[in-house]
Amino acid sequence: MSEKIQSHKDLIVWQKSVELVLDVYRLTRQLPHDELYGLVSQMRRSAVAISSNIAEGYQRNHRKEYIQFLYIAKGSASELETQLIIAKRLEFIVAADYQRIDNLLTEILKMLSAMILRLQNKMDSKR
Repeated sequence: MSEKIQSHKDLIVWQKSVELVLDVYRLTRQLPHDELYGLVSQMRRSAVAISSNIAEGYQRNHRKEYIQFLYIAKGSASELETQLIIAKRLEFIVAADYQRIDNLLTEILKMLSAMILRLQNKMDSKR
């Protein structure tokens, strides 16, 4: 039997996105110090924005706003995806670390897409 979702903290996608933030913070500690205000800052900001936008969108009063915040979370996830690729190509991170985080990020992106589609379908069915 499925549990009723009481808050954004009950959403698996939010939980996974918080896990992603922790992974990104651990990973970025390994980047060169001169990247602190470059890739490190950008990667951390993008990662935090994913879970933050899921949370904020969930608290909105309207489904349309919630969908918009989920799209923003997807955009932040895509930014992080690009930043990870750049860090990998610059050889700042090892392949295994990249792959682990990229797999989690891909899972989050799929979950966000599914949520958006489900919410849009609910909106369309009420018209």
